[in-house]
Amino acid sequence: MPRPPKGTRLGGSPAHHHLLVANLAASLISEEKITTTHARARSVRPVVEKLITRARRGDLHSRRIVLKTIRDNEVVTKLFDEVAPRYNHRPGGYTRIVKLGPRRGDGAEMAVIELV
Repeated sequence: MPRPPKGTRLGGSPAHHHLLVANLAASLISEEKITTTHARARSVRPVVEKLITRARRGDLHSRRIVLKTIRDNEVVTKLFDEVAPRYNHRPGGYTRIVKLGPRRGDGAEMAVIELV
């Protein structure tokens, strides 16, 4: 049985966790700001940080590595052409998580994760 990642697995199998985080990362890059639960925001933050760091290099090998995680070509193009050049002078810390409070339906802690 595969070892689960550190932290919460967000319900389901490791494959489901991987796809959920990849979809959240793609949404964050395309929209630049998403509202989700605090656990999901904490889970997607290191993935997005690594993708932006990889995209800052800008070469073909980096693009292919990013395409392993994010399968949408339009999102990867936006990441390499618009998002990554913004952070060339920044050594890290590309995202910000702001807590919003509990969700009305089930009381889950909500947060906004956005690109700085």
